[in-house]
Amino acid sequence: MAARCGPELVAPEGVEAQTCVMTEGGETWARTYYRNATGEVLRPVLTLLGPGGRTVELHCAPAAHDEPGTCETPRVPSSGAPRSATAVAEFGGAGPVDEAPLLLRAGSERAPGAGD
Repeated sequence: MAARCGPELVAPEGVEAQTCVMTEGGETWARTYYRNATGEVLRPVLTLLGPGGRTVELHCAPAAHDEPGTCETPRVPSSGAPRSATAVAEFGGAGPVDEAPLLLRAGSERAPGAGD
């Protein structure tokens, strides 16, 4: 199994996450590792973006406690170059979807010059 992960990020509100693109045996999927120390239920969405505009989106449901957890999209057949897929996890705060603040966005890509 191979993983390509972005940096571990921490939001001032207490959300921590790291998002990865996973590949194994001709399949690709997105996984995010998170910790929710906000004390509130969040609205996380994990998206796998593949070549040709293909996307897989999953609404995760982490509990409102400070335990680490994971969320991952279904596996899809790999296509394109090995680095052609990216993943993004967005953690929205409590409240109506159209009014909830975005607390953290964590992607599978590192900033240029960050190294691996």
